[in-house]
Amino acid sequence: MASIFFIDGSNSGKSQEIADSGLLLGRAASVDCMIDDPQVSSKHAQIECRDGTWVITDLESSNGTLVNDETITTVHLSEGDIVTLGDVKFMFRLTATSEAPPPEVVKKASKPKPEKLPKASEEDVRMVQQMRSRTDKIRDEVGKVIVGQIQVLDEVLMCMIAGGHALLVGLPGMAKTLMIRTIAKVLDMEFKRIQFTPDLMPTDITGTDVLETNRATGEKEFRFIKGPIFCNLLLADEINRTPPKTQASLLEAMQEKRVTAGTETYILDEPFFVLATQNPIEQEGTYPLPEAQLDRFMFNIWVGYPEEHEEEEIVGSTTMGALVEPECVLKQKDVIQLQEVVQKIPVSAHVIKYAIKLVRATRPEYDDSPKYTKDYVSTGAGPRAGQYLVLGAKARAVLEGRIHVSCRDIRSAAIPVLRHRIITNFAADSEGLTTMDIVNHLLEEVDEPGEEAYSDD
Repeated sequence: MASIFFIDGSNSGKSQEIADSGLLLGRAASVDCMIDDPQVSSKHAQIECRDGTWVITDLESSNGTLVNDETITTVHLSEGDIVTLGDVKFMFRLTATSEAPPPEVVKKASKPKPEKLPKASEEDVRMVQQMRSRTDKIRDEVGKVIVGQIQVLDEVLMCMIAGGHALLVGLPGMAKTLMIRTIAKVLDMEFKRIQFTPDLMPTDITGTDVLETNRATGEKEFRFIKGPIFCNLLLADEINRTPPKTQASLLEAMQEKRVTAGTETYILDEPFFVLATQNPIEQEGTYPLPEAQLDRFMFNIWVGYPEEHEEEEIVGSTTMGALVEPECVLKQKDVIQLQEVVQKIPVSAHVIKYAIKLVRATRPEYDDSPKYTKDYVSTGAGPRAGQYLVLGAKARAVLEGRIHVSCRDIRSAAIPVLRHRIITNFAADSEGLTTMDIVNHLLEEVDEPGEEAYSDD
């Protein structure tokens, strides 16, 4: 009889014997070995004895099974092999023992191997070089339907190719829905819209199991009916109109790109984006998004009034009854490739230092924080803000056809990234200062790193 000893994760320090019938591992309560890790599927992997040899099989899990840091489908196990399921690691042992392996063995097994940074290929570089003209083409096609709002469009595109989600805040009638629908057409994405209401249920978004009769066998069985979240571009319209329970149904999809219904997990097709809208002035009967959920949105994009000449064009074009269909500029595979390219683009150390300086300048508890922050900020931005600043900057560089990132790119992403991650105090509210005022002030006050920072690149 064999056994496993958990090295890392929720079961760390525990051991379990493997019966002759095998061992089923997963997150469901019905398995032989339950692992409390959201990255582990309900029935993730199975260890069994075949012809006197122990074998582990991945059961088509969401995040895969690794043996000695190699992704596997089915593989024979040997003494001391390290198996990884999500954030959980365990060692396979040919004997049934509850004794822990020697400390040096555990330390060596639990130490992660350094990952090699992916490098952009020649095809990736060519695609980036073509993006300036493609970005102009996207603006032209969206401009056939939407007048103005170029900055809003650019920020949406930055967020999308960086792999994030955006919250669009603007007054009614600003064409937020029409813009998102048009972007979906230009980028060849399946588009779906959900109108959030107080009586909306989580299953109205994710989908639900229905009981039906199998025509072939005549037996009753459950079948999962996918909800509107199974698309490429989801518009969550007036997301603050629905209770927190329904708002939270988006969290797993936004973060993990998957949906769990009952004991089953379903992977969403790539690319997947959530663009949510909010009305900034009407608060009666609304449920403001919790700060933790706001932090899941990479960008907070403000959709303001159009210019006078733009408004004249809008009224003139929309009252004539003429409809213009935009053409597709990028395919889904192009968007996915752009997301991969954004991850591969290197960033100089001084650019990262500037991003971190900006984020830390929003936190009033530090002794070296700006006086402006100490006077007007209650809570500053968290570490995710620094990650999104760098990703947003890389996305902006790609849209402009560049493979290098500058501090100017960080500044361009600062307002949409930091606007919703700063909480003002009473002094700021009494003086009518908004988080956007604070970010603009910090952009002026926080200097870019000097020449000494370049020596670390």
